Amino acid sequence: MVDLKGQYEQIKERINSSILDVIESTAFINGPEVHSFQKELEEYLDVKHVIPCANGTDALQIAMMGLGLRPGDEVITADFTFAATVEVIALLQLTPVLVDVEPDSFNIDPEAIRKAITPKTKAIVPVHLFGQSANMDAIMEIAKEHNLYVIEDNAQGIGGNYHSKNGNISKSGTIGHVASTSFFPSKNLGCYGDGGAIFTNDDDLAHTLRGIVNHGMYIRYHHDVIGVNSRLDSIQATVLRAKLPNLDHYNTARRDAAKKYTDAFKDQEHIITPNIIGSDDTHVYHQYTLKITNGKRDALAQHLNDNDIPHGIYYPIPLHSQKAYKDDRYNEADFPVTNQLIKEVISLPMHTELDNDQIDFITKTVIRFVNK
Repeated sequence: MVDLKGQYEQIKERINSSILDVIESTAFINGPEVHSFQKELEEYLDVKHVIPCANGTDALQIAMMGLGLRPGDEVITADFTFAATVEVIALLQLTPVLVDVEPDSFNIDPEAIRKAITPKTKAIVPVHLFGQSANMDAIMEIAKEHNLYVIEDNAQGIGGNYHSKNGNISKSGTIGHVASTSFFPSKNLGCYGDGGAIFTNDDDLAHTLRGIVNHGMYIRYHHDVIGVNSRLDSIQATVLRAKLPNLDHYNTARRDAAKKYTDAFKDQEHIITPNIIGSDDTHVYHQYTLKITNGKRDALAQHLNDNDIPHGIYYPIPLHSQKAYKDDRYNEADFPVTNQLIKEVISLPMHTELDNDQIDFITKTVIRFVNK
């Protein structure tokens, strides 16, 4: 699904030398590489504050801790996404409120958000799923109307642009009150282990978050807030520094590969390709996800296995049906889109090293089988 080896070969010399520099310096935690990466990512995103941390799940949790959310507060998020988003809500003893998604973007449905708001609602967590920016104009309007926080889950969307209806262009993850991202190796900007970060333009919130990631300390052994141990290590930071200047190139290569996929699947009755909402730079194709509409999705997955073609089914079980998150408040009738998507979606290989021969083989294999 992801050719990390091929990508590494392109930046091998810088990666190897910079990792060796960190080892020789022995500044493994909060060293100069971490601080340099923080500043470079702030500049790239045009955001005031980046707070590096240990992984994307921690980033979400710390963002919620920093906002002062309390047990029993309701947090609205999408039913169709990875469990980390709802996991941290539950871990903090907040109340997850899952809502349906849009059929074309796979992202949280603003109208479903509006219907789910109660006096206990305190925050909305839109997920920029598969690399497509969610409808942040509508979400921010709802949040302003009801005095809610917006926490962007940008684990799959880093580098994407969002074109506001007022004409402004912002990087995804810089529009809400705070955002989180993951640097898991398969992400568009990935390190060689675990890593994450939080973004915000709020000075006071950033100060709180910096304490939380480091055991609640601003001065050693002075614990001013309740914190956690969640720090990005220097080796991961130096890998990310090597990759960050290439992120736009990586995302362009993904868009080029996606266009070739989409052109190949054009006019296929039972294959629905990803729908770009607005300008094409709003989508960074963390995944290239098809909908197979003739009931052959599972059989296609087996056929791809038989032909040694990697694929992914993200996500086969909606969160409202997961044992850990089942709740009597949920009604199946409230999730028609999610319940259909889990039967149809399948993701094809998507990375910066895809070539024309690979795409040709993959698309022809899919088309022949679906049309049998």
